Amino acid sequence: PAAPAAAHAPAPRPQAEGAEPVVELDHVNFAYPNGGATVDDLQMRVYPGELVGIVGQNGAGKTTLTKLLNGLLRPASGTVRIAGIDTKGVPTSTIAAHCATLFQNPDRQICKGTVLEEVAFGLTLHGMPEPEARQKAAAVAERFGLPLDESPFSLSRGQRQMVALASVVVLDPDVVLLDEPTSGLDYRECMTVMETVREMAGRGCAVIMVCHDMEVVSDFAQRLVVMANGRILARGEASQVFADDDLMAAAYVEPPQVIALSKELARDVDPAFANISEVSQVVDLVEEMVRRG
Repeated sequence: PAAPAAAHAPAPRPQAEGAEPVVELDHVNFAYPNGGATVDDLQMRVYPGELVGIVGQNGAGKTTLTKLLNGLLRPASGTVRIAGIDTKGVPTSTIAAHCATLFQNPDRQICKGTVLEEVAFGLTLHGMPEPEARQKAAAVAERFGLPLDESPFSLSRGQRQMVALASVVVLDPDVVLLDEPTSGLDYRECMTVMETVREMAGRGCAVIMVCHDMEVVSDFAQRLVVMANGRILARGEASQVFADDDLMAAAYVEPPQVIALSKELARDVDPAFANISEVSQVVDLVEEMVRRG
């Protein structure tokens, strides 16, 4: 049987000590008017500095969950709070001031004529004077190696995703939602995106990532929320969740290959390999064993 959805404490990060959760879902329910996927009794807390992965098959309710968080949907019952704000009674723009979204397709959020204008757009929407917004946007765009005066639509798919990411980073939000952030990217672009996201979490941003690439999830997410059929089946540290065969089967999730490798090594070589979820950890342990002889 799937593991129970247990309560979870703040991540062991300096930003989270004594902090209130920046994302709260309390007994949230939602159903689309014309049928389709529903979500039932969602309960979740995310704290500053956490990087949380949402996993589950298509139709599990992951996208509906993210739309409830960024205000594109409002709960039929229950409460969603972002940075202490109940989303039910405020405009989407108020939620957007605290919660930024990086969509799977960057073209859905790009609308300006130049990279500089695009990266600065969110800042001006939130009331920052244009000269200051352009100065801040230029610094962020240049960090990603983006050409300031070119049209975003003249750039490659990967570069357009970087433009969209820069537009999120520049806002310095309390919460960032990532919808398949590495889709369509090559390895270098994928690592640039994910390292940037990890830096944002390190500065205290709460990051919630929906991703089908379990290798990326395993490498970057500290904690997982597992969904199936509109419900949260379980949550916990990534290594423990991926190691639960019954839970993975119930959610129709294929764990990363390194999880199967660590299980076999724990069984056949040394129990110390148990619960390892990153290739680098396997390498480090092997090197340590070689040094010990």
